[in-house]
Amino acid sequence: MKVVVLADTHAPRRWRGCPPRVAEQLRGAGAILHAGDVCVPSVLAELAGYAPVHAVKGNNDGPDVVAPETLELDLAGLRVGMIHDSGPAQGRLRRMRRRFPAADLVVFGHSHIPLDESEGGFRIFNPGSPTDRRRQPYGTVGVLGIEGGELVEAKIVPVT
Repeated sequence: MKVVVLADTHAPRRWRGCPPRVAEQLRGAGAILHAGDVCVPSVLAELAGYAPVHAVKGNNDGPDVVAPETLELDLAGLRVGMIHDSGPAQGRLRRMRRRFPAADLVVFGHSHIPLDESEGGFRIFNPGSPTDRRRQPYGTVGVLGIEGGELVEAKIVPVT
């Protein structure tokens, strides 16, 4: 199963419609994860045109964005936790392990900084932002490959 991971799209200021290079990644996805700061619900509706969307609420999302603060789900046998803000970098991996003890993978956003880190079979993943790169060289999304309940691929893909 191909899973595309986004965060921090910040519409309509930064996302006025799905950028073509993001759309390329979305084609063929079995699921889409959005780790918050969509800012307007139309982004989630647009993404749903590609695949089922699972999202969490970010700090810039208003009441019209209907999403939980955290989410735990099973994607093709992989246990995934989602949250927007994972807190300070110091101790993040262990803190997320405590927050989502049943998860194999935790997806988060907020920093706009891509990150893929693991320890002892537990992994945390931030796709960065496709539209607001801040100090990063590129806007990015994440692409995950899941087979038989295992994460077989996790990559950060530049889209700008």
